[in-house]
Amino acid sequence: MISKDIVKQVLASNQKDVENYKVIPRALPSDDFGCCVFVGVRRTGKSFMLYQKMQQMLNAGCQWDEMLYLNFEDDRLTSFDSNDFELILESHTEMYGKRPMLFLDEAQNIEGWEKFARRLADRKYSVWITGSNAKMLSLEIMTTLGGRYLTTEVYPYSFEEFLDVQAVPHDEISLLATEERARMLRAWNEYLAWGGLPESIRLEVKRNYLSSTFQKIYLGDIVSRNSISNSALLRLMLKKLAENVGQPVSYNRLANVLSSVSGKITMPTVSKYIEYSEAAWLLLRLRNVSAPFAEKETSGKYYFIDNGILNLFLLNGETILLENIVALALFRKYGHDSDNERIFFYNNKVEVDFYIPEDGLAIQVSYSIIQTPETYEREVNALRKIPKVLACKRRLILTNDESDRIEDDFGIIEVMPVWKWLLM
Repeated sequence: MISKDIVKQVLASNQKDVENYKVIPRALPSDDFGCCVFVGVRRTGKSFMLYQKMQQMLNAGCQWDEMLYLNFEDDRLTSFDSNDFELILESHTEMYGKRPMLFLDEAQNIEGWEKFARRLADRKYSVWITGSNAKMLSLEIMTTLGGRYLTTEVYPYSFEEFLDVQAVPHDEISLLATEERARMLRAWNEYLAWGGLPESIRLEVKRNYLSSTFQKIYLGDIVSRNSISNSALLRLMLKKLAENVGQPVSYNRLANVLSSVSGKITMPTVSKYIEYSEAAWLLLRLRNVSAPFAEKETSGKYYFIDNGILNLFLLNGETILLENIVALALFRKYGHDSDNERIFFYNNKVEVDFYIPEDGLAIQVSYSIIQTPETYEREVNALRKIPKVLACKRRLILTNDESDRIEDDFGIIEVMPVWKWLLM
């Protein structure tokens, strides 16, 4: 059992960290729902959102006797286990004698955290929790929480947030000015190549930070947590998936490709490695809306949680990066979980990159459709055919910098730059 004195020491020192941290504001959940779980990959800013809320409360006149913040990645809490949870409340009560709102950071590090979280909600505490493991959204854990927590997925900065942080104007009037538009486009090229992890934005050289972040996810959240003995094979698999972003990949095909360079690799091994990578929020999967059940589960398209991390694996990967940005924007808007029944791709004789049933939205992504007639025909014809098999209210071709309106029997196919679509 961990010492209560250590818990008190950590609580007190965490307060100074929160007060001193400079936070870039993001949209927070409404206070109407008292208990929230923030989930997402490491370093997307989940902790910053807790800091932001606590700083808002301090600025509104609250004191630390009304708040309790604990980061479970603090090395002083290494021996903390599920039996120690009540010590948190006991320590705060002894320090302040008041009932606090709780902020618990990286709770997934402690097995059984969800039972404590359920008890807190049942006792009418307000609780905000963060976690970097997709298993926090598993059916078993959600059942334990009993609908008492609002789940918020936290992604790297959107392009609009990225521009706001960089203080780059992006309203319609500003973009009419040549200088401001050029400034926005420079920011767009940076965002496309290096993504939106909050702490990377103001760094002149981003690759080292992104490589460090990837290593932490790769070695800490995947290899170590799942006791993977062949980490080199896992890295090779991730490299192959990065090179094939936007292309349907089956477990069987991936196993065959890896076997050709690393010796015999079984399909169950590939399946497990992908499952672990999804659980760490490194990979996000799309399923084929037109595929039978078995194929839906064993074949899909895989996207990376941040363009900067994806770019570590690529050479001249502009088209891949462009489609990955679009995928992240859709996940940010429509959500992502293990079932992910809101965003699909379509692949049956023709392929459409993204299809969202609830909005009847079909999207193709192409760096350029005017450079070659073959590209134009492929991208446009797929969108001309898709309304014959799926309900379509809107059809888009998203490009790097091209715009157009193409008419057919089903209406208009809009062609526009990805950056413009992101700012709509």
